[in-house]
Amino acid sequence: MAGVTPEVAEFMKSQIVTDFTKEIAQYNLGPLWEAIPEIMNKTPKPHAEAYLWSKELIDKKMAEAAEIFTPDRGGERRAIYFQNPGLTYRKPWGWASTSQTIYAAVQMLLPGEKAPSHRHSQSALRFISKGTGAYTIVQGERIFMEEGDFLTTPKNLWHGHEHLGTEPMLWMDALDIPTLYSIGGTFFEPYEDGLQQPGVPDNFSEQRYRGGMIRPVGDDKFTVAPLANYKWDRTVDGIKGLMAFDPDPHHGFAVEYINPSTGKSANPTLGTRMQHLPAGMHTKALRHTHSTVYHAHKGEGYTVINGVRFDWKAGDYFVVPNWAWYEHKATTDSYLFSVNDIPIMDRFELEQEQAHDSNNGHQEIISEFKAAFR
Repeated sequence: MAGVTPEVAEFMKSQIVTDFTKEIAQYNLGPLWEAIPEIMNKTPKPHAEAYLWSKELIDKKMAEAAEIFTPDRGGERRAIYFQNPGLTYRKPWGWASTSQTIYAAVQMLLPGEKAPSHRHSQSALRFISKGTGAYTIVQGERIFMEEGDFLTTPKNLWHGHEHLGTEPMLWMDALDIPTLYSIGGTFFEPYEDGLQQPGVPDNFSEQRYRGGMIRPVGDDKFTVAPLANYKWDRTVDGIKGLMAFDPDPHHGFAVEYINPSTGKSANPTLGTRMQHLPAGMHTKALRHTHSTVYHAHKGEGYTVINGVRFDWKAGDYFVVPNWAWYEHKATTDSYLFSVNDIPIMDRFELEQEQAHDSNNGHQEIISEFKAAFR
């Protein structure tokens, strides 16, 4: 126990204390005097670990999954999620936890396939990493998806997918599954008639917000994000505007996807960003209360997390646990899409941030992570 005298530490190890701890355990009682140093840490000590999943691994396992599973045989979605190795003890299924609070996965839809509509209490989002020709239908609106698009699907809305194109489509899914599972707030309902049919014109919300941040009159009352699809070309235009100025030393040229009605994050429980790191840029190290799951959309480079170097390139995914030091170095022009749990931390007023103040803001690299199938 930190901060106690040697006499107290010795007493806590004594037979009378250990016997009493065992004795009350049979009545489902616990000793706070022993538990408090481990459950009320001075700083966050997440069980989640830094980890990277390579494009080669993802491509191989998704191809194998496509031979076995279809949306109408063996599950509603052909999705493989990123299980954090430090959270496998969570039962069942590690709570599908990529970080303490975030679920992230890769989903594949093949030409001609339909994924039936359903709804749930978890908020969802997706980032399109490959392909074109598929749509997601949300509350009767067909939203056609292209590479680089970001889409949000708020909680409790009907949504399903269909692929009308000719090549496989892959995208990143992220949801607040671990958060809702931990607090007992999970609800799920399948749509009785399979895939919901359109009720409004295709890409309805995108057309209404063609003016960008010019908000249609009347939309100020929206609590659910009124814009379903954030197009890649507009995201890039926003980043190009930032490039007329100096980059942020910790994030490069970064933008956040927001709800145009409220100015808050596009997803109510998960934050989302796109950051551009020009070739050669090396950000300064930072740590914060929130965790982040990254998808390398374009380029290549590496990220140092608590002294471990994680080399990444387009198609890779990696996780930075909360309160872990991290910094990025781009070896080519790169774009990183990321999902964080800042909205959750903000709701509990827990978000804190600290910059690395030695070695000009950079960590010493002590080891390198070896990704599977690379």
